[in-house]
Amino acid sequence: MVNQRKYALELLTDAGLLPCKPAPTPIDNHEKFSSTGSIPFTDIQAYRRLIGRLMYLTNTRPDITFFVQQLSQFLAKPTIVHYNAAIRILRYIKGAPSLGLFFSSTTFVHLKAFCDSDWDTCSDSRQSVSAYGGVLKDTDTKVTEGS
Repeated sequence: MVNQRKYALELLTDAGLLPCKPAPTPIDNHEKFSSTGSIPFTDIQAYRRLIGRLMYLTNTRPDITFFVQQLSQFLAKPTIVHYNAAIRILRYIKGAPSLGLFFSSTTFVHLKAFCDSDWDTCSDSRQSVSAYGGVLKDTDTKVTEGS
């Protein structure tokens, strides 16, 4: 088992969120982030530091990778909405700080990777957003693939 429990708990402690109530999901899936439409967040360095620490945590927490990537697009001009979304990710981490990756030593594994792009998705810059993902399965599992 590979996890960053100690690092996650330090992150929660530094943010003052250790006694907080956990969030059931990292972010509302229907929320669209924009650089306009909200009050600018004044402590830009704190936001950058928080997003950087969350990026490090994504090494063992692929469940937050997409959301951290979305928030990292606003490092130059974060807003209160972006900061509150990052805090919600921390509250989600609070629910299972020991979550990580499990690699069995008795089976062989097979890795499949995928990537996708969403063209012209950013409402501010009209840039595309790319994402990647992977599936790691043991070879004993039968997988049926379709075309």
